[in-house]
Amino acid sequence: MKIIRPIKASDYQTLHEIAKESGIGFTSLPVNEELLRRKITKAEAAVQSTPTEPGMQSYLFVMEDTETGEVVGTTGIEATVGLQDAFYHYHISKVVHASRELNVHNTVDILHFCNDYTGVSEICTLFLRENARKGLNGRFLSKMRFLFMAEHTERFADVVIAEMRGVSDDKGLSPFWAWLEENFFSMDFPTADYLTGIGNKVFIAELMPKYPIYVNLLSKAAQDCIGKVHEKTKPALCLLEQEGFKCRGYVDIFDAGPTVEADVKNIATVQASRKASVVINDNLAQTDGQTCFAINTSVQDFRACIAEIAYVDGNRVAIERVSAEALGIKDGDSIRFSPANTKH
Repeated sequence: MKIIRPIKASDYQTLHEIAKESGIGFTSLPVNEELLRRKITKAEAAVQSTPTEPGMQSYLFVMEDTETGEVVGTTGIEATVGLQDAFYHYHISKVVHASRELNVHNTVDILHFCNDYTGVSEICTLFLRENARKGLNGRFLSKMRFLFMAEHTERFADVVIAEMRGVSDDKGLSPFWAWLEENFFSMDFPTADYLTGIGNKVFIAELMPKYPIYVNLLSKAAQDCIGKVHEKTKPALCLLEQEGFKCRGYVDIFDAGPTVEADVKNIATVQASRKASVVINDNLAQTDGQTCFAINTSVQDFRACIAEIAYVDGNRVAIERVSAEALGIKDGDSIRFSPANTKH
């Protein structure tokens, strides 16, 4: 069985391996021991905290195979972004150059440097190791975050975003960044990506173009990748689009990958989720149950699993004993759950 739980200090070595496997462009997991250990420490502090409103908490979870004890994936949520360190994007808009006298009318896309997402929540750091990429694991790792946010609304903003990895090749070469590098930065994409991952963002404000960029002045390769995702990111984007996430014209400043957003209350999994007390009954759960993603209602002792769940009445549901043990709950405790096949 796969469970999802908060990360702990003893998971460092696996997290380091995942950081290496994730590759260039996966900014939220830099291959840096100090930064990864700090990320774990922050995540441990987040689940110990008791905020009444969104703050600087950084939640990081891991998926564990209970049969082997192996950690096979990770996923995270930032309660807010941009309140401590600047959070930059480009926003795509249009400008019209027209002359009625000359009968000329040209509409051109431009990129505006902005901080428009300051204060929103962010889902991030989703990575599933190759040996676990089967069945419902990827969907479970993604959707569990929305159940956690639905259960603990006071900890998160009303809007949540996800930055999607943009186009780059196996060597980390990004067509969009290549244009910026040539004209403004004089450093390669892996270096810029790594500096951002370790929290060194001052160079962005110092070197980034100060005025809007006309898209038609970029190289053809750079233009073609604006708003496009990395091949390995397409499944993750598809899952988020099924939840109701949309791109509002914001893209990453390094690789031009799209940023998608949603109101938390309108996310499909949130809307489909229900909270109920449990009755441990193997027969009823196995006979009448529906495959669901389920979480307990704890933060510090948070657990999530895939479970067969059957309604007993309007306020109670039946689950199997093995699922109850995975969630760390007993008869009468509450869970939040949603069907595994929920779509917007």
